Amino acid sequence: MERRRMDAALLVLFLGHLAGALEVPLDLPQPPTITHQSHKDYIIDPRENIIIHCDAKGKPHPSFSWTRNGTHYDIEQDPNVTVKPHSGTLVIDISRVKAEDYEGVYQCTARNKHGAAVSNNIVVRQSRSPLWSKEKIKPIVVQEGVSLVLLCQPPAGLPPPIIFWMDNNFQRLPQSSRVSQSLSGDLYFSNVLREDSRNDYICYARFPHTQTIQQKQPITVKVLNLDAINDTMAAFYNDTDLFSDPVDERRPTFLIPNGPSSSKMVLRGQVLEMECIAEGLPTPNISWTKVSGDFPAKRTSFLYYQKTLRIVDVSESDAGEYRCMAKNRLGSVHHIIRVTVKASPYWISGSPRNLVLAPGENGVLTCRASGTPKPSITWAMNGIPIENSPKDLSRKVEDDTIIFTDVQTGSSAVYQCNVSNEYGYLLSNAFVNVLSEPPRVLTPPNIVYKVIKNHRVLMDCASFGSPIPKITWFKDSRSGTLDGDMYKMHDNGTVEISVAQARNSGKYTCVARNILGIFENHVYLEVKEPTRILKQPEYKVIQRGRSVVFECKVKHDSSLVPTMNWLKDDGELPDDERLVLDSDSLTITDVTENDAGVYTCIVNTTLDHDSASAELTVIERPDPPTDLELTDQKKRSVQLTWTPGDEHNSPIQKFLIQYEDSLHHRGHWHNLTEVPGTKTTAHLKLSPYVHYIFRVLALNAVGFSRPSLSSRMFKTDPAAPDENPTGVQGHGTVNNNLVISWKPLSGLQSNGPGLHYRVMWRQKSIDSEWTTVTVANNSKFVVSETPTFVPYELKVQAVNDHGSGPEPAISHGYSGEDLPSAAPKNVHAVVLNSTLAEVHWDAVPHELIRGYLKGYKVYYWRERSLHKHNPHHVEKQILTFSGNHTHGMLPGLHPFSLYSFNVKVFNGKGEGPASPTQQFETHEGVPAAPSSLVITNPKLDSLTLEWNPPRDRNGLITGYTLKYQPVNNSNELGPVEELALPANETSVTLFNLKYSTRYKFYLNAKTDKGAGPAISQEAVTIMDEAVASRQVDIATQGWFIGLMCAIALLILILLIICFIQRNKGGKYPVKEKEDAHTDPEFQPMKDDDCTFGEYSDNEDHKPLKGSSTPSNGTVKRDDSDDSLVEYGEGEDGQFNEDGSFIGQYSGKSASRETAEGQESSEAPSPINAMNSLNSFV
Repeated sequence: MERRRMDAALLVLFLGHLAGALEVPLDLPQPPTITHQSHKDYIIDPRENIIIHCDAKGKPHPSFSWTRNGTHYDIEQDPNVTVKPHSGTLVIDISRVKAEDYEGVYQCTARNKHGAAVSNNIVVRQSRSPLWSKEKIKPIVVQEGVSLVLLCQPPAGLPPPIIFWMDNNFQRLPQSSRVSQSLSGDLYFSNVLREDSRNDYICYARFPHTQTIQQKQPITVKVLNLDAINDTMAAFYNDTDLFSDPVDERRPTFLIPNGPSSSKMVLRGQVLEMECIAEGLPTPNISWTKVSGDFPAKRTSFLYYQKTLRIVDVSESDAGEYRCMAKNRLGSVHHIIRVTVKASPYWISGSPRNLVLAPGENGVLTCRASGTPKPSITWAMNGIPIENSPKDLSRKVEDDTIIFTDVQTGSSAVYQCNVSNEYGYLLSNAFVNVLSEPPRVLTPPNIVYKVIKNHRVLMDCASFGSPIPKITWFKDSRSGTLDGDMYKMHDNGTVEISVAQARNSGKYTCVARNILGIFENHVYLEVKEPTRILKQPEYKVIQRGRSVVFECKVKHDSSLVPTMNWLKDDGELPDDERLVLDSDSLTITDVTENDAGVYTCIVNTTLDHDSASAELTVIERPDPPTDLELTDQKKRSVQLTWTPGDEHNSPIQKFLIQYEDSLHHRGHWHNLTEVPGTKTTAHLKLSPYVHYIFRVLALNAVGFSRPSLSSRMFKTDPAAPDENPTGVQGHGTVNNNLVISWKPLSGLQSNGPGLHYRVMWRQKSIDSEWTTVTVANNSKFVVSETPTFVPYELKVQAVNDHGSGPEPAISHGYSGEDLPSAAPKNVHAVVLNSTLAEVHWDAVPHELIRGYLKGYKVYYWRERSLHKHNPHHVEKQILTFSGNHTHGMLPGLHPFSLYSFNVKVFNGKGEGPASPTQQFETHEGVPAAPSSLVITNPKLDSLTLEWNPPRDRNGLITGYTLKYQPVNNSNELGPVEELALPANETSVTLFNLKYSTRYKFYLNAKTDKGAGPAISQEAVTIMDEAVASRQVDIATQGWFIGLMCAIALLILILLIICFIQRNKGGKYPVKEKEDAHTDPEFQPMKDDDCTFGEYSDNEDHKPLKGSSTPSNGTVKRDDSDDSLVEYGEGEDGQFNEDGSFIGQYSGKSASRETAEGQESSEAPSPINAMNSLNSFV
């Protein structure tokens, strides 16, 4: 809607640019122009002064004169009349005279030396609101069903009054298709009813000009039926019947208009109103058609219950025949209204326009109008008929046109065009002004036009000059005039850009030129980005009591400041603190049903706007159903109906019907059935012997409603049970009984009082009779002295005081179990590998199990290892095989071992006897790693390894494999040496080793199945004494002593210099220069504490990895049992299946060096000390 209004405003502005009248600047000579005058038909209020307007402009300023009723009106001679300064407006003071004395036809003339302009004939009349004449209106007595017309007949006023009917309480009387008001103000009844009787039918007339209301005397109407009328009138008519028959139904007839047809004349542009009011019983309906065409949809409306047809802004196309038809069930009647359209004069292409001509130019004044009948056109000059005006050879009158040729200075004048017919007239002034004037631009300079991208923009260049200037537009550098499809030039100098783009922004120059000169003006155009809502509010469905957020995120031009407004249902937001406005959102907390509606986000800037809407639907649990009613009551059924409650914008999905059994379970509600949400009735199947009370709950998307109010109680009669207990079972608790149990019936299932159970059983395997007992108030029965674990057939039947239930179904059960009496036979084992064996047995016969077979249990244990004869005491292990198995696997066995085992069957009672104990031997496997590895007696080129055999040999040891390899200071591994050792050895001495070298050793044991895992250890051979002595004797060399002395002297000199510098204080230029050119790579000493900087000997004292060997050369397993992976990257260090080592040592990382450099808590070895000394030297 806002966008349409904006577009309409732009269209009006656009048309105004194109069709605006020629404006002559007031500083230039010009004839008068009337700018304001009173209406042609001027109705005055007699209580106020009379003001007759007449304003005009011109150069020089015009003088004014008046005529009244066609003759000169000498204003100065009338003391009650004054003229407003600088105007021709009359002010008539009626405080001492009557207003009606000044009624008449007034005309104003504005005159200066260049011509005279005249106003319309202004007819001044006093408004009138006369009183109703006093009259006594007799009561109207009518028979029910007849038609009736109550006349209003208001006094004639000026202007005519507005009529309406009210009662004594100033309340409008109700109207309908039966009772309605006509255009004349009369009240029509198509037929009267008893309720139409009243004594205050009052017609009111409101006179809008004086804002007064006149009231007619109240009218009394009594509507009587036949008997009442006869009783009332009997006394006046000697007991004879006045009305012998009641009013019958009748077909319609028209009360107005009369006859089958009528005619109506209306003027073009006015409002056409036609009415048809009919009487009849029953009340007729009115409909309208146009015989010769269709109604103009946008200008047509139907009032007073279709009885009045209204067409606004009538045009010639509305002429023709209109048919109104009144119809009820007894028939119809129609009336034809012939409409003719006349027209008072109206302009075809606008009134004549002023002419500004330069000497020697030509021009035309056109007075083109029309009307029905065709109007006549007359011309006047300066208020004098043109035929009586001085002759002018440059002027030629041709009907509705005056042609001017080669006009000269002094020919300026005002011409009047009068167009009239019998229905009115048009009077227009247009001047011809002969001027010689250089151009000027009337549009203010440096205007900044702002427009939204892709919108239309009009930039003005209003100008004046005589001759009329030619307008040219330039942009920015004025390299060329504006042309092309992008720009459109209008005759009045305005330039139009229909679709503005960013590139159109800039400075524009408007140049006006004629033969007398040139004038230019500058304007600016700024094209802005449009305002758009990027994230619009979305449709929301929210439960009452929760919060909702409508987002409205906006993108706009950075130079425009947007304002955001929110509307609800196209109106202002309620003043409620629950509605929280943020910069880009609207939040509603604690939502109520009143918050439902359409919310609109409107973003406005000074140039444009955007809007988006979303609907909020508030939902809630439905209200509980009401009006529960029980119908169609039968012995075992009833029909329940109800009225749904408000669903609160969420459709009801289903209804849940619950009941309370006040006889058996008072205070507890149970679900009975559900029905779809579209139904409001349910046929309920009921059980006997229940006191039912019903209630209904409604379910929608939010949840269940509160329960409805309870229905009245409905009692069903008792009957025999319809069903028997379920879950009938038979089992024994001891080996010689049978316990029969069942699920008892509920009170609802009992169907009557005295509920008990008939319990029956018999042994299945023999053809025996049923044994029957009666059980009450219990749900089990114990049969004693039964055989052990035999099958039985069972039945349980429900019985009450009104009979027995249906024949029960047969269930089956067993008497009590006993322990199995036999062990499995043919038990043996099959060894599959060194850790897995399979045990086999024969199933125990069913009759020896004496119960429900649960499965078999295998008990097994390890007696001893086969290479030892002493027993291995281990607790027995049990593997259970559920069900009827005859074999099973024993996993996780020890290789090369002797195992014993037996098998038992078990049932629900317990285990049977064990089978005879059997034995089996597992196969050999690979051995474990040797239990220890110790390195002793390290020498210059040899050392001794001692070990203990594996704790778990897993077979007969066939020998050992020893592998070793050197490791240098970079942790790189040397070549591998391998040595095979016999099984009976536990030590070995290795010779021909390198002195002062670290070695890594790997030892594993073997059986016939292969080699086991290895144990590893490290050791270092000792250093050669001769080499050590040569390295140590360096301290006794002369050159070494001299070097040490030189270093000590240098340190002493530096200390002295430092001491002097500290005591001297301050710096001298040379020192500063030295400081500025200090070599950054040579900083022997710190200035602050005279110590040497950045020196550390930590690297010289780092021990070798793995060199923490005690002085006796013994390597403990706990200290050296590190994997080979520790020496390599990732997981490269590993053994093959035969125990051989794969992988290479790699250089250690920087992080590892750092970590190892801090591991110096132990005393360094002599070898490390020598290495440190060598590195220092």
